[in-house]
Amino acid sequence: MKKQGANRREKIMEAALLLFSVKGYADTSTKLIAKEANVSEALIFKHFENKDKLLFHLIKSGYRRVLVQNKGMLTYHDPKSFLRYMIDLPKKLVSEEPLFWKLQERLSHHEFSKQQHILFMKPVDTVVNKAFTELGMENPELETQFLLLLIDTLWKKEATGDMGNIDEIARLIKTKYGLE
Repeated sequence: MKKQGANRREKIMEAALLLFSVKGYADTSTKLIAKEANVSEALIFKHFENKDKLLFHLIKSGYRRVLVQNKGMLTYHDPKSFLRYMIDLPKKLVSEEPLFWKLQERLSHHEFSKQQHILFMKPVDTVVNKAFTELGMENPELETQFLLLLIDTLWKKEATGDMGNIDEIARLIKTKYGLE
């Protein structure tokens, strides 16, 4: 019986992720999620209490999956290879979890979503700054902010499919920093 409950919970989460990422959080009702997951609406409330808590669970579990799939992503060998990896990372992450990143892009104004993304990105800042410092950049802090701004834009554009030339832009960024 426990296995069936876990499967239903997973079906609810999959349906909610799909609907939230495609229709948006505000335009997705628990009734619609229940219909998509082929479960009763009451089961959603049993597992998650309300739609907000379901969303919070989706966001937290999404970041956990990303971290597990990319364990060691902040491993640092040398500044150039690390920066190349960081520039290519948005495309990789979005390809692994397209619905999650599309949801995150749609929720970029949502306070909880922003907080979770800031927590996810926090350790990156230090390592990127270290790389720019080792490369002898005149202002590593500003270069770090600039690159992270570009990376943030890249994953958002990749998640929404708004930009078809992500690879060319990534190559351009690498060339500008002498990473090719």
